[in-house]
Amino acid sequence: MKAILTLGAVALVFLIGCGPDEKAATPPAEDAAAIDAAVEDTQATATETDLADDQQRPQAVEESGGEPEADEGDKPIILAQADSAPAREWKFKEGQHFQRMVPTQPTLGGADKIEVAEVFWYGCGHCFEFESYIDRWTESMPANTRFVRIPATWNTLVKLHAQLYYTEEALVKTGKIADAAGFRAGVFNEYHRRNNRMTSMAAIKDVFARSGVSEADFDSAWNSFEVAQKLRVAQDLAKRYAISGVPAMVVNGKFRAGKAETGTYPRLLELVDELIERETVR
Repeated sequence: MKAILTLGAVALVFLIGCGPDEKAATPPAEDAAAIDAAVEDTQATATETDLADDQQRPQAVEESGGEPEADEGDKPIILAQADSAPAREWKFKEGQHFQRMVPTQPTLGGADKIEVAEVFWYGCGHCFEFESYIDRWTESMPANTRFVRIPATWNTLVKLHAQLYYTEEALVKTGKIADAAGFRAGVFNEYHRRNNRMTSMAAIKDVFARSGVSEADFDSAWNSFEVAQKLRVAQDLAKRYAISGVPAMVVNGKFRAGKAETGTYPRLLELVDELIERETVR
């Protein structure tokens, strides 16, 4: 009986993914203090931002009252025909396969596209496994869709890796990192294959250096206002989206889902496609 209970517990952890309570490599006390100081110093220059609620309210439309038509004689009365088209039946069910966030929450981009966000952490083994699936999905995602990554920020080490991600993003934008996907894969491998937990800024800087990024370019991006501001937004969105485990998928600031609800990563992405379609036809 004990063996059966143990196997059940393992299976549940596998389905849920990584969460803030999961044990991860923790930097030494002096490194943790340095990490907190580095993160706080970086964020000190950022101004407070208050994300506006992205929810749109429908406008009431009044029907105009017109004069009654003149009697044109005894004409047959033609009744309006009801639309006989059956209502669309969706494969995935709200409350079972995904959760609706009420009210709808802000997104990183504008309303011109349907935004699909993956909340992740470099140190999460489930995120590492999901990476190949999400990369293939982005190659054929609908044209009206925008995909973004949002790093988790729930503790000191995870927040440090979030700063790593946004530093990487800034250096990709300036051309200092030419292969964004290759660099991202390298960071995942650093943690999960080489057992480098990257618990300090110095350890992270070394990873960038091995990819050809100069110390000056790294320091400029790491300490930039842009990175500090993105960290603040990521922390705010994680709270708004009520993220309790990663990887998590959020569609248009309205729907949230993970592997725990769908069972497999291909099925999770199938759900994402359906939610995109729902947002397209509404």
